[in-house]
Amino acid sequence: MKQTPLIDAHRKAHGKLVDFAGWEMPIQYSGVVDEYQTVRRHAGLFDVSHMGRISVTGPGSLAFLQRVTTNDVSKLSVRQSHYSMICAPNGGIKDDIFVYHVKPYEFLVCVNASNREKIVAWLHEKVAQAQGCKVQDQSASLAQIAIQGPASRDILAAAGLADLTTLKIRHCLDATLCGHSLLVTRTGYTGELGYEVYLPAAGAPTVWDRLLEAGRPLGIKPAGLGARDLLRLEMAYLLYGNDMNEETTPIEAGAEWVVKFDKGDFIGRTELLAQQSQGAARRLVAFELVEKAVPRHGFKILSAQVPHAEIGEVTSGNLSPLLQKGIGMGYVTPTAAQPGSSILIDIRGKTCPAAVVKPPFYKKPAGTP
Repeated sequence: MKQTPLIDAHRKAHGKLVDFAGWEMPIQYSGVVDEYQTVRRHAGLFDVSHMGRISVTGPGSLAFLQRVTTNDVSKLSVRQSHYSMICAPNGGIKDDIFVYHVKPYEFLVCVNASNREKIVAWLHEKVAQAQGCKVQDQSASLAQIAIQGPASRDILAAAGLADLTTLKIRHCLDATLCGHSLLVTRTGYTGELGYEVYLPAAGAPTVWDRLLEAGRPLGIKPAGLGARDLLRLEMAYLLYGNDMNEETTPIEAGAEWVVKFDKGDFIGRTELLAQQSQGAARRLVAFELVEKAVPRHGFKILSAQVPHAEIGEVTSGNLSPLLQKGIGMGYVTPTAAQPGSSILIDIRGKTCPAAVVKPPFYKKPAGTP
């Protein structure tokens, strides 16, 4: 298995290490729910260095990214970022990504760990047809650390990064910590105030230790993949491989908002435009169980109407510590996709009633950052 530059830190913290997309990664340290609660109340520190980091540079980089991604990159000012997708010609999702406009002719593309090699090969294939653009896989030379939770800004300040109060969501800035150059971005996948830090791989252990030390009085703990998955599910954020794949389109996944048809041609545009006008045959929905039970990936979704025909499948599911009820997402036929619709989840042979709801499940109190 591959290892991130923080593998020794995970072992020192007694992280439970598992194989995740070919990487030896911590699924938990103190426990999934404890780490979840720490992020919601204080701050959690995540190693996300297994993700892929690809630089796209040169005067032709904007035109290239407009061609290979669905969102409108021309709307990004320098130091701004957005969520987007890379689609196949048939509209299927090859990966969901974050694009950072780092410098006038420089972008950083963050991709999923399981898709890194596929996306790097795809971009290299497409850049051969472009001009004035270079694609470089920087995954090995850069590390990535996420600090998420209401105390994250104060912890970064205590560690030595004081200029974050004016950093808006999905914006980034350059900084220095422990003698290492950082790209600090106000992004994350938990729904809380949070930041992601990109830095040279060699500096990751030092910065990790510094953040834990500075954050200890404010309640920080290292957090693993289990808590990360629970946090993102409560926000109804999509997980590649569960909620979408190359057989899924952004229209079906409810991600039309990252598909900008008016920006001009891009890979997959024709098929996606046709699907939008004709209507998708299935839609991803969020649902809550009416009674105490836990839905899981792969469970069948049934119609609430007799004879309870199968109408879809659960793609993500868990017990929400916040709501104390089973929550999940899954694809259903359009007639069952409206919030308020009743559906049934087949949980090991028992049909459990559920209601389609408007996401996200977790809603922060008004006035919180």
